[in-house]
Amino acid sequence: MANNWWEIQVLCDPALEDLVFLRVETFGCRGTASEMKGHSCLISAYLPQERAHLLDLAALSLLFRQDALCVNLPIPAVQWNLIEEEDWSSSWKQHWHPEEIGDRFVVNPAWLPIPETDRLVLQLDPGVAFGTGAHPTTQLCLEALEMRLGYEETHATIADIGCGSGILSIGAILLGAKQVYAVDTDPLAVKSTRRNRELNQIDESLLQAQLGSIEMINQLSEEPVDGIVCNILAEVIIDLIPQMDAISKPSTWGIISGVLLDQAKPVADTLEQYGWVVATLWRRKDWCCFTIRRN
Repeated sequence: MANNWWEIQVLCDPALEDLVFLRVETFGCRGTASEMKGHSCLISAYLPQERAHLLDLAALSLLFRQDALCVNLPIPAVQWNLIEEEDWSSSWKQHWHPEEIGDRFVVNPAWLPIPETDRLVLQLDPGVAFGTGAHPTTQLCLEALEMRLGYEETHATIADIGCGSGILSIGAILLGAKQVYAVDTDPLAVKSTRRNRELNQIDESLLQAQLGSIEMINQLSEEPVDGIVCNILAEVIIDLIPQMDAISKPSTWGIISGVLLDQAKPVADTLEQYGWVVATLWRRKDWCCFTIRRN
C-alpha cells in the first residue's frame, strides 16, 4: 500500500512567504514549493500522514492567521488534503526547475536533462529532505561557500551539520573541498544525501554521510575541520554552538544560516560567547546567513 502524504497549500501575500516557510519547516514538512498566482504566492508543503492529525493541521492554519494579523497582512487561505506517495512525487517535481545560484552553480533536478552550461551542475533529487536550492537560506550558504572556496585551489575539510538533501556538501566538493563529513539526525536525510552523492558521481570516501551530529563528526574525522556549514533552525544552532569547539581549530571558519532576521541577535550573542567572530551577515528576504571565524 502506498504511503499517504498531507499536501498543505497556503495562498498568501508574497510578503508573508518567509513566515509561511518557517512555519511549515518547523511543523516538519519534508518538501516545499512556491509559485506566483496573480498577485499572491501559493506555497505547497508536504508531510507524511502519520506526522500530523487534523487537529495539528487546524492549529497550523491558526498560526498562519496569527502571523498575518501581527504584520497587518491579509489572512492567507489554507487547505490540505491527503495524496498518495506517487501523486506527491509528481506534484513535487512539477514545481521544480533548474536554478542558477551565485556565479558558479546551477542546481538541476535529477529527472531533467543536464543543461549545457559553464556553471557547476549540481544534480539533486531531494526526496523528503530539506534543501533544493529554492530557499533563501540554501542559496545564501551556497554563495558563501563559493566566496570561501570557489576562487583558489583548496584542500579544505568541511563538516556539514544537518545535511538534509546534501546540497551544501555536494556544493563544497564541486568547489574543490578535499573531504566533507555530512551528518543529520534524520535517517531520511542521510539516505537522501547518499543518493545525491551517487547522482553527482562523488566517491563515498570524499563525502561521508552518517546519522548523528557533532559527536559523529568527531568519530569520522581524525582532526579538526577547516570549515563548518550549518543550515538549520536558529534554536538548534544555538544549542550546537557550544559543541562546535570540539571539531574546530584556530583557523576554522563557518557558514551559519536558517536564521530569521529577528533571531540574528541571540545567535550572534551565542557565537561571541563561545569564541566566534561574525565576519559578515548576509540578508535575503527575511533570512540571514553568518560567515564566522574563530576569535
